[in-house]
Amino acid sequence: MAAPIIWDDKQKVTGNRVTVDPITRLEGHGKIEIFLDDKGDVANAYWQVPEVRGFERFCIGRKVTELNQITARLCGVCPGAHHMASTKAIDGCYNTKPTETAFLLRDTFYNAHFVHSHIAHFYALAAPDFVCGPAAPAAERNVLGVVARVGLELGGAVLKTRAEAQKVQAIIGGKPTHPVMGVPGGVTTAITKEQQQEIIGYAKDMVEFAKTSLQVFNDVVLANKEYMDIVLNPDLYYNETYHMGLVNSKGQFEIHDGKVRVIDQKGAEHDLYDPFDYLDHIGEAVEPWSYEKFPYLRKPGYKGLVAGPDSGLYRATPLSRLNVAKEMPTPLAQEKFVEYKGVLKDAGVDGPCQHTLVTHWARLIEMLCCAEKCLQDAECPDLTNSDIKQKDVQAGGRGVGCVEAPRGTLTHDYTCDENGIVTACNLVVGTTNNNGPICMDVAKVAKGLIHNYEVSPGLLNMVEMAFRAYDPCNSCATHSLPGQMPLTAVIKNSDGSVYDTITRN
Repeated sequence: MAAPIIWDDKQKVTGNRVTVDPITRLEGHGKIEIFLDDKGDVANAYWQVPEVRGFERFCIGRKVTELNQITARLCGVCPGAHHMASTKAIDGCYNTKPTETAFLLRDTFYNAHFVHSHIAHFYALAAPDFVCGPAAPAAERNVLGVVARVGLELGGAVLKTRAEAQKVQAIIGGKPTHPVMGVPGGVTTAITKEQQQEIIGYAKDMVEFAKTSLQVFNDVVLANKEYMDIVLNPDLYYNETYHMGLVNSKGQFEIHDGKVRVIDQKGAEHDLYDPFDYLDHIGEAVEPWSYEKFPYLRKPGYKGLVAGPDSGLYRATPLSRLNVAKEMPTPLAQEKFVEYKGVLKDAGVDGPCQHTLVTHWARLIEMLCCAEKCLQDAECPDLTNSDIKQKDVQAGGRGVGCVEAPRGTLTHDYTCDENGIVTACNLVVGTTNNNGPICMDVAKVAKGLIHNYEVSPGLLNMVEMAFRAYDPCNSCATHSLPGQMPLTAVIKNSDGSVYDTITRN
């Protein structure tokens, strides 16, 4: 099933700059700038986010109960994640928590959302690099190329299961893409027993599809020595960072509720904190060449784009979540988790896995876990109870909502007055957490592959593979600090020639 890597001819470039713009197969916009030295080797490479979106700012002055609708519009791929984190923050602003049934409904919804998102990334964005091959022609490196190789039956199952996960979101959330369910202390609508049975059927399909996807990964990637040599190459997709993720009270994998756990490069627990206290543990730095902030651990602090224990940069990805979790909370996912750990140990991975491309494998194990959890929730008799919202809630105060978005730990932090009007808003988005490590990975792969002014589309795609493993969503992540955003305005004549360039750093 897997395609061999057939490298296209290298091409000489002129000048000392290679630009990949736009980069492909991600949410939002971005580009990569590669600068060559006088020998034609890579001096440095930059992952740049050239767009800015002011969600944090224009949330201020709005009703706090509107924010789970407003912030869900950050992205059409992960609106469920923003809706969930925002709703939890709204709970806090109203000094309440969801009823048991409301929590169960939210959990069912959110596990279906994870399955839906992970299917999209693995098959549409990541799989072309492995099923078609890293150096396959660009016209073939897409979802159609994947279907052509894996067969129409699996391609049909991809569409069917993703649609069913969306139907679960629609039943509970009110809409399949931009949910409308969250209210202070609950959800808007109870579900019927007939709807419960419908969700159970969809969840069973999700479990079976997740098992199939893991088998596809085994056949296409794990069984291909050439691919695994790339995946586990310490000179390419590898960086030693801290890792972050939510865990439950047993230290197990968690996406909806729990504490934030951080481990160091050796696997020791570096931090464990309640999301409400995140500002005591996380800072956000700014670089002049990107609209995206650079979060870091306050201890040891921000040292720039460098790896190692003295750098506060961390990752919050599916790989990170499996690194910080002691085990998975569902039986089938736990079996795959043990298998995953065993394969990595046999490959020489001692402690947390720092190989970036292994994130794709971790994402599929998460998909299986969330499908199982969705089924467990759906089969719970309490799912159809009518006690779906708290009563007599009162606005006024600060709320912090934290979930694991498919792309990383997501935090929404709101403060509102007694009238429910937002006076402060801060978002630390899943992709934003990973901005520094993405930059480092892109630079490391570029330096490892490009020499003597020789590049090729295949090599540049391998540089792009460095960011693709993170499944970045730049639409969500561009929230640079006020007053510190670089800006370049290019004024052109009617014939396209440049009249003037104005730059603010």
